[in-house]
Amino acid sequence: MSKIILTGDRPTGKLHLGHYVGSLKRRVELQNSGEFDEIFIMIADAQALTDNSDNPEKVRQNIIEVALDYLSVGIDPEKTHIFIQSQIPQLTELTFYYMNLVTVSRLQRNPTVKAEIQLRNFETSIPVGFFTYPISQASDITAFKATTVPVGEDQEPMIEQAREIVRKFNSVYGETLVEPDILLPDNKACLRLPGTDGKAKMSKSLGNCIYLSDPADVVKKKVMSMYTDPEHIKVEDPGKIEGNCVFTYLDAFSTPEDFAEFLPDYENLQALKDHYQRGGLGDVKVKKFLNNVLQKQLEPIRARRHEYEKNIPEVYDILQRGTKIAYEAADETLKEVKNAMKINYFDDAELIKIQSEKYASEE
Repeated sequence: MSKIILTGDRPTGKLHLGHYVGSLKRRVELQNSGEFDEIFIMIADAQALTDNSDNPEKVRQNIIEVALDYLSVGIDPEKTHIFIQSQIPQLTELTFYYMNLVTVSRLQRNPTVKAEIQLRNFETSIPVGFFTYPISQASDITAFKATTVPVGEDQEPMIEQAREIVRKFNSVYGETLVEPDILLPDNKACLRLPGTDGKAKMSKSLGNCIYLSDPADVVKKKVMSMYTDPEHIKVEDPGKIEGNCVFTYLDAFSTPEDFAEFLPDYENLQALKDHYQRGGLGDVKVKKFLNNVLQKQLEPIRARRHEYEKNIPEVYDILQRGTKIAYEAADETLKEVKNAMKINYFDDAELIKIQSEKYASEE
């Protein structure tokens, strides 16, 4: 069986460091590993419209922003198919068929759906498209016969529901769909990167993001204003590591080479943490180090983005080529699904023959 990856993002804004450590960096590694036969990365504009239906221009404008971010981090269109979800109508048809395999009560129990409904204040008026997103996601995954879906831990319930739909379909109609495996970030610090304000999650709506495309001066300003330990008032005061997002970011981004280059007084991150915890180390020094670490990682990303920004028509060509390949793959899966469900009326020569013979014998 071919090894295939399906993953993607909603185009509701530029991508940030949370996306980078949670998925983008790993996608590039997987892309370059040579372990996978095909990789599909979806710009999930149709899904974004489920809670932005009154502002389609926001989604439309951010298609190119997400595409630029993909290319800037090293997603290679020669190795990876980047496509736009809404341009693959087969996904909608598959979703329609899968709806018959899932109950309303099962959707209501999905922890991710419950959390997202609460986050968006949809408790009293839930858009149907938003509510049925787990079914749509199962369509996205199965359309490309994805064997691997790299996502954050918050998406585990969604992947499990997709697996349930696959098992249900195969039990009713015969072995047709591929059951996907989830691939979580391998760096525990990357499972959920907090916002710069110390909130649990970096979020565009909360305004606590460092974007991949942020200029160097903006990144520095955001780093220097980051939440640390509110009780670490004086340099000599002992500081807390837990809940201190500066150290969480250092867990996610810093390397031994960074210490040798930017902070040679310390052998490694543990030594820096030990000093902070016993007192005598100020927040400003730690933040300056983090700024250097982030600038080192972000500078080549910004440089690649600037090059692609010079030729936007080529970026759209990349999206169109990727979408064409995705369309053909999804179309093949849809045909197999319709064959299994016995709704391939015009392609079933045997059915036409049997019906012809049946009525011929009655004459």
